[in-house]
Amino acid sequence: MNKIEVLAPAGNLEKLKIAYLYGADAVYVGGKDFSLRSKAGNFTLEQLQEAKRISVELGKKLYIALNIFPHNIDLENITEYLEKLDEIRVDAMIISDPGIIYLAKKHAPNTPIHLSTQSNTLNWAGCQFWKEQGLERVVLGREVSLNEIAGIHEKTDIELEAFVHGAMCMAYSGRCMLSMYMTGKSANSGCCTHPCRWEYYVVEKQRDDQFMPIEEDERGTYIFNSKDLCMLPYIERFIDSGVTSLKIEGRMKSIHYVATVTKVYREAVNIIEAGGDLNVALPRLMAELNGIGERDYTTGFYLDETDINMQQYEPFNVQKNIKFVGKVIEILEDSILIEQRNKFIIGDTLEFLLPSGNNLNIKIEMITNVNGESVDSAPHPKEILKINKIPGVVPGSLLRIRS
Repeated sequence: MNKIEVLAPAGNLEKLKIAYLYGADAVYVGGKDFSLRSKAGNFTLEQLQEAKRISVELGKKLYIALNIFPHNIDLENITEYLEKLDEIRVDAMIISDPGIIYLAKKHAPNTPIHLSTQSNTLNWAGCQFWKEQGLERVVLGREVSLNEIAGIHEKTDIELEAFVHGAMCMAYSGRCMLSMYMTGKSANSGCCTHPCRWEYYVVEKQRDDQFMPIEEDERGTYIFNSKDLCMLPYIERFIDSGVTSLKIEGRMKSIHYVATVTKVYREAVNIIEAGGDLNVALPRLMAELNGIGERDYTTGFYLDETDINMQQYEPFNVQKNIKFVGKVIEILEDSILIEQRNKFIIGDTLEFLLPSGNNLNIKIEMITNVNGESVDSAPHPKEILKINKIPGVVPGSLLRIRS
């Protein structure tokens, strides 16, 4: 069996470090320009240099997305940018536009190119075409099935990457025009305002002054609102089909999301590669994903089963029961130094999400602020605090409360 890559998202340096810590083999990021997640924070060239240094130190890989659909004006500064990326030696550039691919081959000749999922490649001939253009990997469109992936792998030996977890766009491989039409901000240039998640009304042609609500629940209707993708139970099928890299969506998600999902898929891959039975661990791993999810889950198009249930009709994820409350900064001689993210109080039982192995529980017996004063609660976001120590916790562990 080939080594399977767990590929995690990172919207900034903190998330990148967390993704690596919790088991990602590689991380994909965006720069300040040319990426489809302009609100993700993203990386300056200096931060990319630091990210590359970290990845080399850890023996990991760093990919950068340049996956916008550019107009002429968008290409004005790209030549210099590509040259800088080549100097930094990112491990690959993820590109959707043939024009940027053309420029990348000229101005970043030492950097491999991965074809973005935005390019909608769903068949073996398309994959072979891109291989012959010198690309190293194709990120397949989400509309492809697992059976089709196996067929692609049989006919071409280019590396295949597939999304296995995260938010789904209601448009074909993300080529949505709603945001541009409604707000003037183009999803295809990285500025999606997510109108597919908005509430909508119906207007009858002869009564255009009457707005008629369609109510699926007390909060309205969500006629464009896809469930999130979750292929955890089928990871072995992805591996058997020839997929090289299992990709997690979420450059705009929190460090808690990145840590939890990365750890879950890392453990699943480890179990399979060791010859174990994923079904034994599946209930526990799915409970982790259900506990942090924003929406219910779907298998999308992968199982050749598409129906009305791919849309989110019920109230959002009633199973969500985990609240992220802090991050471990340092282990001191007699206490743990943390950065608070949500309120907790003396007497709460907190759970430490560890980078590997089983989670640990601790009852909070003391909280001390930076002035050395004992306090009863931690209500201030990002406050630096000390709590009582527990063996086995390491820097980067996350604190949570289960309801």
